[in-house]
Amino acid sequence: MESWNRTSADSVRTHTPDGVNRRIDARVEKCVQGMAEHMDRSVISTYLEKLEREWDLNRVVTVAASAVSVLGLVLAAKDGPRWKLVSGVAAGLLLQHGLLGFGPLSELVRALGVRTRREIDLEKFALKALRGDFERIPHDGGPLARSNAALVAAQS
Repeated sequence: MESWNRTSADSVRTHTPDGVNRRIDARVEKCVQGMAEHMDRSVISTYLEKLEREWDLNRVVTVAASAVSVLGLVLAAKDGPRWKLVSGVAAGLLLQHGLLGFGPLSELVRALGVRTRREIDLEKFALKALRGDFERIPHDGGPLARSNAALVAAQS
């Protein structure tokens, strides 16, 4: 199932090494396939609630850069103005991420496996399709066929 996550317009996926993208996609595939094997609506619903609380890449980058910026200002007030440089670098990285959709801080966070909102939503839609929220998913065939159909339906 190589092509279900076709997000060529996504600057984060474009700038992320293929191995990281594949690792993230494989985690989603494993989850959706596992849910397709068990088909327990309550387990799927509980997992969907967890996905609703998952932090996406933009949130993690924003919070991290802001925290480092505040830390730099606190250290500058305590130990001297040279710490303002830390705040400036963090603000610059945040600006770069905001303007380009990607940057060095994003790359670091992405390498840790943090997903974009679109990737989280793809998994949510695939699981909702498995749960029966959509009628486009065939109920015949095995778990692999159902999980593939759910991932394709989520992509469209």
